[in-house]
Amino acid sequence: MPKLTATANAKSKKPKLALPPGACDTHIHLFGPAAKYPVASDSPYVASEAPPEMLFELQNTLGLSTAVIVSPGAYGRDYSLLADTLAKYPDRFRGIALVKDDIPTSELARLTKLGVRGMRMMSAQRGQHVPNFAPGIAARIHEHGWHVQFYPHGTDIAEYADKLLSLPNDIVLDHFASIPAEGGIDQPAMKAVMKMLDTGKVWLKLSGPMRCTPQNVPYPSVTPMAHALVKHAPERLVWGSDWPHVNLDGREMPDDGDLVDLLLEWVPDAATRKRILVDNANKLYGF
Repeated sequence: MPKLTATANAKSKKPKLALPPGACDTHIHLFGPAAKYPVASDSPYVASEAPPEMLFELQNTLGLSTAVIVSPGAYGRDYSLLADTLAKYPDRFRGIALVKDDIPTSELARLTKLGVRGMRMMSAQRGQHVPNFAPGIAARIHEHGWHVQFYPHGTDIAEYADKLLSLPNDIVLDHFASIPAEGGIDQPAMKAVMKMLDTGKVWLKLSGPMRCTPQNVPYPSVTPMAHALVKHAPERLVWGSDWPHVNLDGREMPDDGDLVDLLLEWVPDAATRKRILVDNANKLYGF
């Protein structure tokens, strides 16, 4: 039986930071209802219901306008919840899907019309229940304008960098490229990401700091990475909350107001924050 993972709800403190109009959360997951959207048989976890309406309540508190739904690994290659939500709220969401390699071209076209803008792939170290690096499907989705959203594991972005850059797609790296923050900004994985950003075809999400360190809020070991990335390539960064924060069992559940306020430290300049939260997100996801 898959474990029931702890999840955050819609309750959050109001952040000190007033976000700019049109701010986008580029990394959220939705779940349930389970009767309509059952998790995959090989999913390692199940999550409490986290429907769009719950997210809207949270976004109203935080000052966010739009969001990018990343179909969670718990659903495997079944993106029904994602597709149904995009159809219901076309102005509010864009999507990242986990699709099968043999997905029909007509279905890719349907998903594109609904608002899907990319496919998520993950390091093989994250398991076989999710799509791993696959050049064949990457080429097919490129024909529909999709990027590859890639979630490395540990420091293995250094091993995947050249493979990802060989794809025709733009690349979006999840959660600070999963780089272990305690390794500092001079570690090889960080240098590999900087070189990737320099190509102009790679983006990175300032998201999921809790995925890069065992520390709790404010994740101080992540701050130097954020500063280095913002200084190096502010035009290639977007921000995400990673709500509802699945698979943090045994750890402190972050308050999303605190996660927003990390931007005060990570990105002190208001114009740069607007670029990351609004302009870059709109360009990447087509809002």
